[in-house]
Amino acid sequence: MDLGKYLRSRRERLKPADVGLPDHASRRRVPGLRREELAQLAGVSSDYLTRLEQGRCRTASPAVLSALAEALRLDDTERAHLFDLAAHPASHAQRRAPRPEPQEVRPAARRLLDVLDDAHCPAFVLGRRTDILAGNRLAAALVVDFDALPGPERNQARFVFLDPYARDLYADWETVAADTTAMLRMDAGRHPDDPWLQGLVEELSAESAPFRRHWVDQKVHERADGTKGYHHPVVGDLTVTYQAMKLPAVEEQTLYIYTTEPGSASEAALRLLASWTTSRKKGEPAETVDGDPSRSEGAGSLPHR
Repeated sequence: MDLGKYLRSRRERLKPADVGLPDHASRRRVPGLRREELAQLAGVSSDYLTRLEQGRCRTASPAVLSALAEALRLDDTERAHLFDLAAHPASHAQRRAPRPEPQEVRPAARRLLDVLDDAHCPAFVLGRRTDILAGNRLAAALVVDFDALPGPERNQARFVFLDPYARDLYADWETVAADTTAMLRMDAGRHPDDPWLQGLVEELSAESAPFRRHWVDQKVHERADGTKGYHHPVVGDLTVTYQAMKLPAVEEQTLYIYTTEPGSASEAALRLLASWTTSRKKGEPAETVDGDPSRSEGAGSLPHR
């Protein structure tokens, strides 16, 4: 059914005008394209598309998938997700899946995190299910020290949706929430038999209404680069630019590096945060924003935990 749900959600987001068809809005009873319109655009029968969407036909040839992806105007990430879903029929999820192996970060990658820390660049390694596999000291101070948390809690999605601190920290929490959900959805297409991922989705669905709302959107996302804003309790507001790079010789581990614009207030804030983390490590009095010592409480560790 996952393949069918995804096809239906992508069909419903398109308007006839998006694909060069006349739009008789007053006659439409369903959102987006009609099933027969998509079938015509993709060169398949309406009955076949109906069976795909209803889960009565759980496989499709690469040629059909390519035609559907073209007709639905899917981008590269969405197209890859469509092929992932077709390669893993929903019936597979009913089998007892083997326990997945924990992901390990190589020593060379950990040394790189330390080098980036010295360069005042927060950095971390993200694995499957948005698990935080490793991070440097500055990343811990900017967001949260995941290494200090129990293993199951070292997860970006759990932090975003279940920790109230995240709503205060991220300047645009809704966008972060939507992107995080879309990354999980991408993983779910690749690993439908992963019991840890299934458990995470069930937990978030049970405990977070925003997650449920974003999950049903069926959106998928892979981060490459972008910007992110923070309301930090120690150094105030800052904006970082991030780059995401796949680590060589390991599967599904991505290194995220945060930088700031040279000479900007955000660069000054990040340098202050680096000074603060060094002072904390040495046991010296920490620098604070506006000379207010109370602003130094909370970064890198969450007092409400």
